[in-house]
Amino acid sequence: MSLVIAQNLVKVFPLPNGEQKRAVDEVSFTIRSGEIYGLLGPNGAGKTTTLRMLSGMIRPTDGLARLNGFDVCRQPTEVKKQIGFLTANTGLYPRLTPRETLVFFAELHNIDRASSVRRAEELIDWLGMRDFADLRCGALSTGQKQRTSIARTLIADPPILILDEPTLGLDVLTNRIILDFIRRESRGGKAILLSTHYLDEAESMCSRVGLLHNGRLIAEGSLDDLRTRTGENRLTDIFLKLIAQSPPVSAMEVTAPC
Repeated sequence: MSLVIAQNLVKVFPLPNGEQKRAVDEVSFTIRSGEIYGLLGPNGAGKTTTLRMLSGMIRPTDGLARLNGFDVCRQPTEVKKQIGFLTANTGLYPRLTPRETLVFFAELHNIDRASSVRRAEELIDWLGMRDFADLRCGALSTGQKQRTSIARTLIADPPILILDEPTLGLDVLTNRIILDFIRRESRGGKAILLSTHYLDEAESMCSRVGLLHNGRLIAEGSLDDLRTRTGENRLTDIFLKLIAQSPPVSAMEVTAPC
């Protein structure tokens, strides 16, 4: 069952000179229950814009997006209930502890107090947060803050996770904890959309990947599919070869509203 469906997604941004930038250009993919799908590409490829459209943070210019059956444009409130969205800019209240943060956000999801505390304790254990669960977030290390942010993303146990660079800048130990936890959530049936610059990480984590370049999905499939297509073995070499084969960007405009 596909929990995430993106069909011909387009996002056009106006530029100060009156022209338009086509940041995402007819991007389509699906993600099934229990699958980790890697959305990969260089800076400026359109990854974060695609993730924000799927999460309901920005509206598509054109195309369709459904998350667990709900339309991103027509049912944005329901869509937000289906996802846990982690970005590099996910903030924490510096005066709250991780434990207080998790209970607070659980209650924002209308989870009762007893269930909020129970869910917070589960995540504290699963993500190895026990040693710093009662320190103020403002005093945490980068890795501790990231684990807290991931726990906050998961507090309502959503069926879909959208993770934008979840291991950026982390030490080896914290990196492993987070990747192991993502695998665990996938085995539990969650559909996971993972964006990362670490291609070796994507190789070890993802059952399928989509390669974005200049807003276009230039290739998609399992690593075996992409190896067969390109004759290359490593994902880095696969990506570089596909970029070299990619046609130039057109100046086509889209004006159809979502």
